[in-house]
Amino acid sequence: MTPTGIGSDRTRPRVVIVGSGFAGFHTAKSLAKRMRGEVEIVVVSPTNYFLYLPLLPEVAGGILEPRRIAVALSDALPPCVRHAPGEVDAIDLEAREIGWLDPEGQAHRTSYDRLVLAAGSVHKVMPIPGVNEYAVGFRGVPEAFYLRDHLVRQIDLAAMSDDPDEVAARCTFVVVGAGYTGTEVAAQGQLFTRALARSRGLDPDSMRWVLVSRGAVLAGLDEHLSRTADAVLRRRGVEVHTDTTMDEADDDGVLLSSGQRIPTRTLLWCVGVRADPLIEGLDIEIEDGRVVVEPTLQVPGRSELYACGDAAAVPDPTRPGEATPMTAQHAVRQGNLAGRNVAASLGHGTVRPYRHRDLGFVVDLGGFEAAAAPLHIPLTGLPAKVVTRGYHLAAMPGNRLRTAVDWALEALQPRQSAQLGLVRSPAIPLDTASPEVPQHHLGFPHATSGGAAGS
Repeated sequence: MTPTGIGSDRTRPRVVIVGSGFAGFHTAKSLAKRMRGEVEIVVVSPTNYFLYLPLLPEVAGGILEPRRIAVALSDALPPCVRHAPGEVDAIDLEAREIGWLDPEGQAHRTSYDRLVLAAGSVHKVMPIPGVNEYAVGFRGVPEAFYLRDHLVRQIDLAAMSDDPDEVAARCTFVVVGAGYTGTEVAAQGQLFTRALARSRGLDPDSMRWVLVSRGAVLAGLDEHLSRTADAVLRRRGVEVHTDTTMDEADDDGVLLSSGQRIPTRTLLWCVGVRADPLIEGLDIEIEDGRVVVEPTLQVPGRSELYACGDAAAVPDPTRPGEATPMTAQHAVRQGNLAGRNVAASLGHGTVRPYRHRDLGFVVDLGGFEAAAAPLHIPLTGLPAKVVTRGYHLAAMPGNRLRTAVDWALEALQPRQSAQLGLVRSPAIPLDTASPEVPQHHLGFPHATSGGAAGS
């Protein structure tokens, strides 16, 4: 069975792209620009939008509305690109076919002339007791929206409680992992809960945020960013535990490797990501869970198959013998190159290997605080904030004006704190490879949810 609009008419080559994240989106855009309607482009993904992940913490922090960072594929991509909504559940490399389930559970299959694996990544889960049962991840709009509701709920419940221990636990928030996501979630969440506390008659200083990390804050990135983020968080009162891991989580809280036990109703898991398990069963070479590719992003021995973004172990020309990190910068550039090289394989243009130049990094720390290193020029405070937000506006494929308006309103009005209850549980369990869905979360209502391969 095939979905509407993807039939048996094969007068044009068909390119199927798995995933609509940074790599998949930019592959489709780059390919459409070069082929100009001479190829059929099909993007298969569970959502009909491109998610601008770097601003997800601002959704959880009550600054941006979710639709600001979710840009509809139909609005951002040319009409020649078709979107097939669904989760890819089968790839037959020999028959050159893929299969997927649409949102209503109907199975579909289609053939392809070229296939681009840009399925992205999922949570990296450690074998720590209680993580799957009690931790919440942070990879999508439902999770960010749910976290915002959850933070409001905890402050509301704390405000009505007469039990000091319960109040302290509800006002304590533990974030495990101090990479980009964990650092920005802690920064934005701390400011959000302080604002909530004031409006509920609680002491803002009683809001306790704990950031736990095996290494330094933003380890592996520019030292200026790491040092600045660490200093800003500590100055605001965030407890930063470096060289520390979480040993256990249960109904009442978490236990750290230092022996300290922290009572809490909120555990956020931001340790890192791994490639989507969709690729694990394919008859191709896999390295650390990622598809091994040539510098041209082509899978060795399969001229019709390409991979890019988090799903691909792309050789890093600046670090011989190593693959490029899983970052949005690399995913965007690799997506652009994948589109170019697929077009070249169909007779339009020339093939090129992957090359990149580090343009520097930015990190938003909430309020008027940020750290940036554009072209390795260190910036902090308001100048860094301007650069950071300017970078995000330039990188977003749409909704720029609406996003800028939300930012302006943040400076003029208090953040909205209505608890909408639209998302009852995280949309993606931490271990998406597991058939079991976590049922119990710290302070969260019992619910079930499905995984999302190919996102």
